[in-house]
Amino acid sequence: MSKADSTKIDPIDIHRIRAAEGWLGLGLPVDARAELAEISEPNREHPEALRVKWEVLASLEEWDDAYQTALLIIQNSARDPSGWIHRAYAARRMTGGSLERAFKALYPAVELFPNEPVIPYNLACYCCQMNRLPESRIWLQRTLRISSEPRASAAIKQMALADKDLTAMWEEIKLL
Repeated sequence: MSKADSTKIDPIDIHRIRAAEGWLGLGLPVDARAELAEISEPNREHPEALRVKWEVLASLEEWDDAYQTALLIIQNSARDPSGWIHRAYAARRMTGGSLERAFKALYPAVELFPNEPVIPYNLACYCCQMNRLPESRIWLQRTLRISSEPRASAAIKQMALADKDLTAMWEEIKLL
């Protein structure tokens, strides 16, 4: 499906996508995958279908395929940061994956989506896990600047204090 056609999707396929989401919600990713397999060929690369496919693959921990699906999301949804975030998440866990590979997969998205707080937050997590604490601090501060509204900032701090990827910085985060 071309980018120009990316908003058009058959109602039957929309139903299949929603059904797949339902199966995922029930903790049945194999059934969700079967539902997605019924989507017509022209709509299999629709951004919504790809988003749910990535969630299915992540639930099944099929990281190599999840990575490839994230690449399609990036290709078909240029203004959606989720493809970049998903690609990095899969790059950490796929065959040959690593924290460094995840960092490199996500880093270009900083410039493309300067107001998306999940991007610097995840970069902070990757850096912290790689014991690059000064860099992690910078990314976390950037996240807080983007989320400068008090409730959003407080939510980020709470999330960071529960995130095992940031354990090495918990005492610092409490003081923010």
